[in-house]
Amino acid sequence: MRAALSDWLATLSALKNASNHTIGAYRHDVVNWMGFLAAHHGEPAGPAAIAAMSQTDLRAWMAHERARGLSARSLARALSSVRSFARWLTERQEGIGEATVILSARGPKYRRRLPRPLSESHAREMIDTVALQAREDWQQARDVAVVTLLYGCGLRISEALSLTGADQPLPDMLRITGKGGKTRLVPVLPAARAAVSEYIRLCPWQVTPDTPLFRGARGGALNPRLIQKAMEQARLQLGLPATATPHAMRHSFATHLLSAGGDLRSIQELLGHASLSTTEAYTAVDAARLMEVYASAHPRAHSAPQRGLS
Repeated sequence: MRAALSDWLATLSALKNASNHTIGAYRHDVVNWMGFLAAHHGEPAGPAAIAAMSQTDLRAWMAHERARGLSARSLARALSSVRSFARWLTERQEGIGEATVILSARGPKYRRRLPRPLSESHAREMIDTVALQAREDWQQARDVAVVTLLYGCGLRISEALSLTGADQPLPDMLRITGKGGKTRLVPVLPAARAAVSEYIRLCPWQVTPDTPLFRGARGGALNPRLIQKAMEQARLQLGLPATATPHAMRHSFATHLLSAGGDLRSIQELLGHASLSTTEAYTAVDAARLMEVYASAHPRAHSAPQRGLS
């Protein structure tokens, strides 16, 4: 089973181009599941134990995971990992039969957390305040350029920091390689291009096509933790909540586009979401913000009794 697990993970990495983080999460989920089966049955979790797994065994595993503090969301992900591995075993005819109990199992229901974007004014203030955190002028320009790309182009921080000298000067359309090795084109706003140009002008390190675009103090690739720390300091100065993270700038990009009339399919393509359902979460955010504005503008609408209605 250890060899089968390694083969499965290698297949995911090769065929689905899964990231190291994803592969590690899959391995962690399946190893924990097999460890539970071994303890539950008092013997190693081989093909026979998996084939004989009953609904009772499955419920016991799920109860065990919840008892050790796993959230419903994380348990649903773990079950998805186990199902994927079991499906691969059945296709390989590894002696576990159809694994019907596992493949037909339903994960726990959970409420999807809504993205927490910043308002347009707070997003602008965040960019301005990030500029005040570093000591050197070139580092200030660097941090502003990165955060402007997160907000202006909807990039993940890993995507922004993966840019190289070959990407500058930034083109009108920037080709980004995102999760799963999927590529997409995102338009570059003049403000983002100007911010990156200013950083390049001040940067003490030579930026060549084969070097990272954003550099650390010693010239190596910029550590994302430095951008996270700069935003942490900025949000404290601005009195913003802990959700004002680099990823919140990407959420803000999507939410503000939607508020301005952008359609979901286009926003999905700009963000690089594999599923439209992921992008649809921003419609709930937009509706929630609309209700907040309505409530603040018409406070009596919620407090006054509605007469004549049954």
